[in-house]
Amino acid sequence: MSAVARDARHVAATSGAWSPRRAVVVGLAATGEAVVRRLAAEGWSCTVVEDHPGTDVAYTSRVGTVRALGAGLVEEPEAGDWPALVRDVDLLVPSPGVASAHPGLRAAAAEGVPVRSEVDLAAERLSVPLVAVTGTNGKTTVTTLATEMLVASGVRALAAGNIGRPLLDVVDEVAEGAADVVVAEVSSFQLEHTTLFRPRVAVLLGIAPDHLDAHGSFEAYVAAKSRIFAAQRGDDLLVYDADDSVASKLALDAPARVVGVTRVGLVAGAYHRRADDLVAPGGRVIVPVAALARALPHDVTDALAAAAAALDVGATTAGVGAALRAFRGLPHRVTLVGEAGGVRWYDDSKATNPHAAVHALASFDSAVLLAGGRNKGLDLGALAAEAGRVRAVVALGEAAGEVEAAFRGVRPVVTATSMREAVRTAASLAAPGDVVLLSPGCASFDWYESYAARGDDFAAEVHRLLEEHDGDDR
Repeated sequence: MSAVARDARHVAATSGAWSPRRAVVVGLAATGEAVVRRLAAEGWSCTVVEDHPGTDVAYTSRVGTVRALGAGLVEEPEAGDWPALVRDVDLLVPSPGVASAHPGLRAAAAEGVPVRSEVDLAAERLSVPLVAVTGTNGKTTVTTLATEMLVASGVRALAAGNIGRPLLDVVDEVAEGAADVVVAEVSSFQLEHTTLFRPRVAVLLGIAPDHLDAHGSFEAYVAAKSRIFAAQRGDDLLVYDADDSVASKLALDAPARVVGVTRVGLVAGAYHRRADDLVAPGGRVIVPVAALARALPHDVTDALAAAAAALDVGATTAGVGAALRAFRGLPHRVTLVGEAGGVRWYDDSKATNPHAAVHALASFDSAVLLAGGRNKGLDLGALAAEAGRVRAVVALGEAAGEVEAAFRGVRPVVTATSMREAVRTAASLAAPGDVVLLSPGCASFDWYESYAARGDDFAAEVHRLLEEHDGDDR
């Protein structure tokens, strides 16, 4: 293909000027379906390619939807099929998690076909300010908090993106006047293939190794995260975690305004904690720390980041304070599920990387840690960073051997082959004043379909154990 033709195709895919327009959508999960709905409504001809077709009701329903919209469907293509699939195509949209080495992306690069993610397409179609939130941990909490802060301030706000609803699915609602601001959680997978993604406010939380099995390296993962602010300009704002070295370094290259958030209050012009208050730059008190339902270190960071973002797009200090007072946290994030005999039991199943587990451990003086699952190509040795706070470890799942190696010679480790065994082993190891913390540092897919299912099973086993002990005491 000539350079002129490639340039024309890029203009077509980014400006909407090309007609007829043809797109290939890689993957038929919720995101792929949303992309087809949007592009088909705009007159695009779409072909969906699914490497691993499902047999469940959800997949069958999506097949029916895209076919009803006139889209073609190709299932289980060979690698050699891709050059023909992308030939004379104006746009390729990969679903989140499609690897950069995917043959479809390689074929698109060879043909000069623009590659753009769903959030990239959605952002340019939104007619109201967009707040976008990313980071290794805390994304969903900050997205939820910022949305609730805006609503409490009388600003109509919608949450979307990786939090559960494709960003493209709110475009029509916004156009019809349903929201003044959209707050989107965006993952590294969604950001990786963005070119024009320009949020009015970008929030960059702490970054630590995660998803290295998919991204290939920490450098590639960080580069994907940095796409959240790459296209910002002028009066746009980047909110970053000033206590995190990676986020702080990235913020140095931000092309628009920048403001930090810090728990330690040593960064000029930052939102920070000052003694017993959360404070905005200039000293305005946002809310007393005592008003928060919980004030673990990461809770303070999340509250400050959400406040900085919300206040920049119309929230009031009163609204921010009201939302923080009312917020009780999200499930499976250091959630108290039971207490007996001086031991508290916490479900932190959402901690699917060592960074999250270490942050959770830092909130307690003495813990029996339940860790393990399916490793995502990460160094589980990092789990021992807070070994001084750990009484003992119960190792779980496929990565049990790696967990045991991380604490070998440092703390006692017992391997469990089920959640029931893990809970009962932890109970035998814990002493009054301890917490038992399920903070796996790994994905759940060896034993469970999701981190939520893992957390629910942990909570059920804890409740069963405590009820048995309660019955013994009567």
